[in-house]
Amino acid sequence: RRSSDLSNNKLNKKYKEKIAVNNINLTIKEGELFALLGTNGAGKTTTIKMLSTLILPTEGEIKIAGYDIAKDSVKIKEIVNVSPQETAIAPNLTVKENLDFMAGVYKIKNKNEKIDKLVKTFKLQEVLKQKAKTLSGGWQRKLSIAISLINDPKVLFLDEPTLGLDVLARRELWTVIESLKGKITIILTTHYMEEAESLSDRVGIMDKGKLIAVGTVKELMQKVGTNNFEEAFVKIATGGRE
Repeated sequence: RRSSDLSNNKLNKKYKEKIAVNNINLTIKEGELFALLGTNGAGKTTTIKMLSTLILPTEGEIKIAGYDIAKDSVKIKEIVNVSPQETAIAPNLTVKENLDFMAGVYKIKNKNEKIDKLVKTFKLQEVLKQKAKTLSGGWQRKLSIAISLINDPKVLFLDEPTLGLDVLARRELWTVIESLKGKITIILTTHYMEEAESLSDRVGIMDKGKLIAVGTVKELMQKVGTNNFEEAFVKIATGGRE
């Protein structure tokens, strides 16, 4: 069995003159929840798009579960999935129809079994017959993440999964994400420091396209001598420029 480690080497992405991602080297271990943090424009979304095969790097290599993104992108697409910032659901379909539709797209064999399992995990029973557009933001995000798990990915990218949710909806989603930890590799981007602190095994901080720090929350706080993670993030991200 292949280990589903994800690694990349000297990863760069340039748009004309702008360098969006600058020489990133990173290994994310199988089953790890890795949070990628940074201010807007730091290069997080571009990095996620490259790692999840949505866009190709200008330079550098990416390997997921031993597959090379340049040569084996079809294989990689089978084992990764993304829950994007924009909730990716069909608004006019019901929750059940959304799950059915995506199971069809991925040609899932034991479709009903898989859908039942996701419905239980995300507690979707009470909204199954509702059209997706009538759901609250929290339910929509849950459905979006459930959909991204339909193909049993080894690696899941969660791009700001709780953006704009109220406190209760966010906590509920944390519980769901917690329940996935260790079973699959999760790469999470978020602007909420307590989310990264609560969920992640390790954190990477980006600034101006560079990966400037990687470690556990505790290690990063120790690095700058604070016991407040938000403060540690600000110090690292600004290089002490505040």
